[in-house]
Amino acid sequence: MSFPPGLTLYRAATRALGGLAGPALTRRARAGKEDKARLGERLGRAGQPRPAGPLVWIHAASVGESLVALTLAEALQARRPGLGVLITSGTRTSARLIGERARPGLLHQFPPVDRIDAVERFLDHWQPDLAVFTESELWPNLILETARRGTPMALVNARMNERSLQSWRRWPDTARWLLSCFDWIGPADLRTAQGLSALLGTPLEPVGNLKLDAGFTPPDADALDCVRRTVGARPVWVAASTHEGEDEILLAAHAEILRQTPDALLILAPRHPERGPAIRELIGRTGLTAARRSGGETPSPDTAVWLTDTLGEMALWFTAAPVAFIAGSLLPGIGGHNPLEATRAGAQVVTGPHTASFDDVFAAYREAGAVETAGTPERIARAIEQAWTRGDEARAAGEAALAALAGQSLDVTLGALLPLLAEESD
Repeated sequence: MSFPPGLTLYRAATRALGGLAGPALTRRARAGKEDKARLGERLGRAGQPRPAGPLVWIHAASVGESLVALTLAEALQARRPGLGVLITSGTRTSARLIGERARPGLLHQFPPVDRIDAVERFLDHWQPDLAVFTESELWPNLILETARRGTPMALVNARMNERSLQSWRRWPDTARWLLSCFDWIGPADLRTAQGLSALLGTPLEPVGNLKLDAGFTPPDADALDCVRRTVGARPVWVAASTHEGEDEILLAAHAEILRQTPDALLILAPRHPERGPAIRELIGRTGLTAARRSGGETPSPDTAVWLTDTLGEMALWFTAAPVAFIAGSLLPGIGGHNPLEATRAGAQVVTGPHTASFDDVFAAYREAGAVETAGTPERIARAIEQAWTRGDEARAAGEAALAALAGQSLDVTLGALLPLLAEESD
């Protein structure tokens, strides 16, 4: 098979450098970024037996995509009783999330690194009847080897920001080749539909964002009651999914707030909990008092920051705090995070200026008056303080934003996937 030059170069490079994967994974495990006990899965060695019968494989990246994968898995299994679903995701946080929701017929594995032999081992074992890739998880060898076996393939909730589309435009033949491997592509928004249509040379229509159908799972009632008793009547806000370089800005914003509201509490929830020790040290350097949840510490009335460096508790913080700052948005390069869970939990949303990865969602939020944008400590502080006073007005704005974004994306996606599965497994 003759590949475009870009793919030929990529496959040659992954063969030549493939031996570096093992040491790199070991280093990542030491840094807490990989599950040491499951490193074999990243080399294509299965950690579980394949279930009998038809199997759908859904490949996700991290937590947000995993929520979509779980929603899709539940819907597929409701339509096709006895269907097995394998979800692969690349982060420890997402693995734990999926593991907590495991049930018969639903499995999780870490995906193989994009090395041909690792991908082949993975596919030899799992032999999926349908492969579903989510958003922008386009690993060339994974896609090419799956397509080579004749497995039906779909790209669901396809989402690409302008920077990603520009990257693909530099390699148009490679992009067209990879996209042509998919039997169905469901763009999440108009920009992605137009961008992929231009790359593929085939018109695509936006289906809508599946994250809108992911729903909201309320936190454990006892845990929520405990948090509310701990916080009491204090003004509280949560900085959700913070990244390195953002914590300093948000801590400075909280210091500003404390000048006017001395009993205010910041719940600081990092995107990657393994950064907890470094953040605790940073808080100490600011002179603010802190309690670290992963260490079993509980805030006292004098605690300024509650560092919640734990997994799977974001719904708890969104429900407990009336205002949520959605991070990943203060520095270029990340593109923001999804505000939908915060809104569904009843929290008002504040975010930074860099939200390109979710600009369609935030456009609807701005139209409804459901978000404030602030990028400096002073402006963040003022936005948080103003949000505390809005109450019912803010909740109505959030509901309006959700209503504007609502669609039929899940039904459309299922309508496309089920025939692909039937062709292969009936």
